Amino acid sequence: MARVKRGVMTHKRHKKIIDQASGYWGGRHRLFKTAKEAVMHAGQYAYRDRRNRKRDFRRLWVTRISAACRTRGFRYSQFIDGLGRAGVAIDRKVLAHLAVEDTAAFDRLVDLAKQAVSA
Repeated sequence: MARVKRGVMTHKRHKKIIDQASGYWGGRHRLFKTAKEAVMHAGQYAYRDRRNRKRDFRRLWVTRISAACRTRGFRYSQFIDGLGRAGVAIDRKVLAHLAVEDTAAFDRLVDLAKQAVSA
């Protein structure tokens, strides 16, 4: 039976981790053990924060919509309820964009929501 030497595959595996850790500070991009740990943690943070980003943006949109509603003498919760009753299906991302960029369209939506809530 021939002798099996594993250096090539080990080097390949180590190089893959070291390449992923390029740009890290100090031994974290040079030394395999610390690089592996840093890459594993980075992956966990990336996985977690891909979900957190969605929460953060929704929170930002709600804040912007709420601020725009308050300048028009209307509460955010009433505004969303009014849009639902009026049958307007616009997501918060678009509403926040309208509140910042197209105030005339947002004013029309506020008026529509006020009518739906009062009716």
